[in-house]
Amino acid sequence: MRLKCAGLTDTGMVRDHNEDSFLVSQKESFVVVADGMGGHQSGEVASRMAITEISDYYAQTQSQTEPIDLPLWPAGKRKPKSREERRLIAAITRANSEINKASLENPKYSGMGTTCVGAYFVEEGVIIAHVGDSRCYRLRDGELKQMTEDHSLANEYIRSKILKPEELASFPYKNVITRAVGLSDCVEVETNFFEHKDGDIYLLCSDGLSDPVHEDQMREILMKYADDLPRACRELIIAANTNGGPDNVTALLAKTVY
Repeated sequence: MRLKCAGLTDTGMVRDHNEDSFLVSQKESFVVVADGMGGHQSGEVASRMAITEISDYYAQTQSQTEPIDLPLWPAGKRKPKSREERRLIAAITRANSEINKASLENPKYSGMGTTCVGAYFVEEGVIIAHVGDSRCYRLRDGELKQMTEDHSLANEYIRSKILKPEELASFPYKNVITRAVGLSDCVEVETNFFEHKDGDIYLLCSDGLSDPVHEDQMREILMKYADDLPRACRELIIAANTNGGPDNVTALLAKTVY
């Protein structure tokens, strides 16, 4: 299995700086998107720290054979099954610790954090990890499917049937997230494993794309430019900005090829 990747980020039409960051590691078949939050541009610091810490952790453990240690696992939660799943969780957990430490040591970084979505590709499939509302979608056989579930207040309300999906657009707290990297000394990383097949395209993105661009439009762009991933990224960014560009927008694509 080979992986073809492309990524692009943009400030958008409203913000004056970009707090999104992303990573493409062809060597490790690994991709990440981080969407920072916090005042005085500290969100930009948080997302960059997340990418740096995750990248450094992967570099340091590439040839490591020792077991991957994890913090105490929440009761009732599915335990990670593979070493690579544990490695992905450990990388994000390390980023959480470093961002939280920086926010406590420097007053100008107080309260900073970041969402994070990452995908690690192995021969058998893909491990997807996320914290917050940055998302992963998969295009397979013409069908676009959301592979992550937002850690957000809106999603909790929808799951509890307090809010209907059609009411989401007018929900005043739709951007409130319930989980983020760096906001506390520990973080719960959600992971899932999916088998992949030839030609699958995975889209990792910040909410600057998923909020203004409907899934039907995403699907149309990915179908049209399935063989030109850099062009597909550009078209997704253009679509977000054409639809108002209310936030920083990042689109990262990974295509499996056999």
